[in-house]
Order: sequence, then structure tokens, then C-alpha cells
Amino acid sequence: MTQKALVIDLNKCVGCHACAVNCKAWNTGGEYGPLPDVNPYGKDPDGVWFNRVQTYEVGQYPDTEIRYLPKSCMHCKDAPCVEVCPTGASFKREEDGIVLVNYDACIGCKYCSWACPYGCREYDPLAGVMKKCTLCADRINNESLPVNERQPACVLACPTGARSFGDIDDPQSEVSNQIKDKHGYKLLPESQANPSNHYLPKRTNHIRVDLEDFKAKRKAKIDPDKRPKPTGLKNAEDFASP
Repeated sequence: MTQKALVIDLNKCVGCHACAVNCKAWNTGGEYGPLPDVNPYGKDPDGVWFNRVQTYEVGQYPDTEIRYLPKSCMHCKDAPCVEVCPTGASFKREEDGIVLVNYDACIGCKYCSWACPYGCREYDPLAGVMKKCTLCADRINNESLPVNERQPACVLACPTGARSFGDIDDPQSEVSNQIKDKHGYKLLPESQANPSNHYLPKRTNHIRVDLEDFKAKRKAKIDPDKRPKPTGLKNAEDFASP
């Protein structure tokens, strides 16, 4: 069996949205595009995105932290969207386990979006069909591309290397080793959808700060005459015309 999927390291994700933007750029012109924008410069812009980055604030002041959760179709092994689709438009590809949508068969009933426990289905109001992440199915098998570029656009764009792509059913693959070594987990395992995408947990580092010392230094006034002066700069008269 083969199951292609993403492994996302939340400890490396900085919320830059490069994955979402590159995904949009590639898929807008790809086989499963275009991805339209509705009223992009108006009061209520909207559009179709295969990949979205959600932002959360955790903790209580002053011990707070911003965390990012990139989220797209999980390519579930027991995909509920496939089960409920009345026309068979949503299907799971046998050779690699990727869940896709046949736009010619889709009637836009939105049953799949109601069944998806992750909210990863997107309705295209212009085409009248449901769309979703394809793991760049039209890219990963494209022999006209160099081997190192046959990966999802989001993986190629990530500046911190937070995203990896591969076969999670292959125990020797890089993604399988990441899941095993770094305690990878699935979102909402209780949904019984058996998602293929995995996340590597965020690790929190605690730094002790002497608050009283910090406050004292902030309140301290520095004598202007004792401030360090920059070196290597010429005097104003050195720039005067002869």
C-alpha cells in the first residue's frame, strides 16, 4: 500500500503563509484550477484556497504565545467525504491514496464539506463545484520537472523546512521516520476518518526573566553625556567644501 501525505513540523512553522500563497499560485493555473477570487479588493473579499494557515494565541498574559496551524485536506484513509458523495465525484486514488474531486461529476451539493471533520473543502461559486488540496497531483508525477521539484508547491515554498511530503506507509521513508522519532500525531483521531497528514508537536521553551531587574532597567535614565558614541564617523567639518 502507498499513502502519500504531508508531515508538518509546528515547531518550525512561523506563520509566513508562503505555503498558502505558492499553493494558490500553482493551482490557479494547474489541472485542478483555476482558484477564483471573489471581490478581492472589496469590503468582504473571498476566494478558494487549498491551504490555509490558522493563528491562535495560547496561554495567559504575560505568558502568552502565538501558534500557527497550517491546514489542508488530510487525505484520510477512511475519507467521509468520499462516502457521502452522491455522484462519486469525490474519490480516493488507488495508486497513492490521494483524495481527489472529479469536477465533471460534482454537482456542488456540499455534502462533502458537511462530512469533512476538518473543514477543508472549498466551494467554487463560479464553477459550482467543490475543490480541495490535491497534494499537487498534477505536479508530483510530472516527469517534465526535475525530480527534486516533484513535490507539492507548499513543500517547495516553506522557508523553514516545516513541511515534508512522502509515503507514510513506507516504514523507511523520511516522513515515517519523522512521525516515529518526533511523536507525530493526527488531528481529531476520534473522527475515525483516519487522516494521513501528520503534525509534529510544538515544543515550548521557557526562559526565566527577573521581572524586577527588567523593570528597573527600563525605568533607569541614561545620562546623554555617558552614552557610547559611534566610532568611525567623520566630523561635520570634514565634509565641508574646501
